[in-house]
Amino acid sequence: MPCQHHGCMRQYDFEHIAFYARKRYVEGISTIVLLCNAKTESEKTLIVLASLLNLDDNEIRELKPYCSLKCQRLLFDLRDRLRLMLEQEGVASIAI
Repeated sequence: MPCQHHGCMRQYDFEHIAFYARKRYVEGISTIVLLCNAKTESEKTLIVLASLLNLDDNEIRELKPYCSLKCQRLLFDLRDRLRLMLEQEGVASIAI
């Protein structure tokens, strides 16, 4: 998880994360396939961040040893923004 450094979430562009969220949830490409096809660590991180849609609130809170409370709030916000974006694009609600 890329959350071990203060402010780390700010270095990722939402549109890059959304690209992988669309690949996963619109095109139906599995997270494993996406990770295997990723060419860089940066791509892998974006894929992991896109997979936040599969996590519920408690699972994100369990990241506490790795993430500060501020970072957890950023993860909640990112997950909610991705979910809203996909719903607006006509993708059925993501089941958790």
